[in-house]
Amino acid sequence: MTVHRETVPAALAGQRIDRVVAFVADVSRREAADLLDAGRVVVDGRVVERPSTRVEEGSEVVVEVDPAPTGPAVRAEAAVEVPVVAVDEAFVVVDKPPGLVVHPGAGQATGTMAAGLLARFPELATVGDPERPGIVHRLDRDTSGLLVVARTEAAYHHLVDQLQRRSVERIYVAVVAGHPDASVGLVDAPIGRSPRQPTLMAIRTDGKAARTRYEVEETFTEPDRVARVTCRLETGRTHQIRVHMKAIGHPVVGDVRYGGGRTRVACPRPFLHAARLAFDHPATGERVSFDAALPADLTAVLAGLS
Repeated sequence: MTVHRETVPAALAGQRIDRVVAFVADVSRREAADLLDAGRVVVDGRVVERPSTRVEEGSEVVVEVDPAPTGPAVRAEAAVEVPVVAVDEAFVVVDKPPGLVVHPGAGQATGTMAAGLLARFPELATVGDPERPGIVHRLDRDTSGLLVVARTEAAYHHLVDQLQRRSVERIYVAVVAGHPDASVGLVDAPIGRSPRQPTLMAIRTDGKAARTRYEVEETFTEPDRVARVTCRLETGRTHQIRVHMKAIGHPVVGDVRYGGGRTRVACPRPFLHAARLAFDHPATGERVSFDAALPADLTAVLAGLS
């Protein structure tokens, strides 16, 4: 049995206990309701069974979850097409299309990139976290571009270590609202969950360290004032580029969740693409790099700017 303990943060104060349990134990709301009904949830030493019960900031929530059933946590799905850029004995590099979720999570149990890769590379099932086989880093559902997936346990740990040491180069192409005052800049601001909307991220003094370097490549005035920029991640926080560019007053165009939908530029999704990825080969130590051109939907948006 796995026991999850969490002190309720300000961001979840006043929320229903079933939502908090889903967040704490990383389960669905339906599963959270079942855990409550089974008496598996304790708040400040008291068993709570009603899903509608509200929690207070500072309360301790304890959730008992049975071990996952035996068998693969993610099942292979040959029908999920995953564009592969490079295949090596140690890793696979993917050019993820927009709309494809990287691995199963809340609200998305099937049809993921992980499931598609398992159909082609079944050895991934034993690499890393069974819920995220071979996955060492992620992209948001609507962000396109390059990802590396480990094929062996040794490669997995080597790549995770490189990410932690910030030696992996990750360069993104974005179009942002307005024209940044400085053509080159560094956004160094910690990121944590938004206190108002827990599903969003925000700049927080108690958040995790986050650093993004950006450089303006081109500016446009029609149909609105926007700029094409390249962003280099020095850390890898959730929604990092989206949050940091919003924080300096230049949200990513098309990113309606972070204020980027207020321009006259029609964009079907956040204009954000992981264009370059470089890291040390897990086996040889040789530096390897990969590039991915803008997909057709973003190329069309860029062509409409002048």
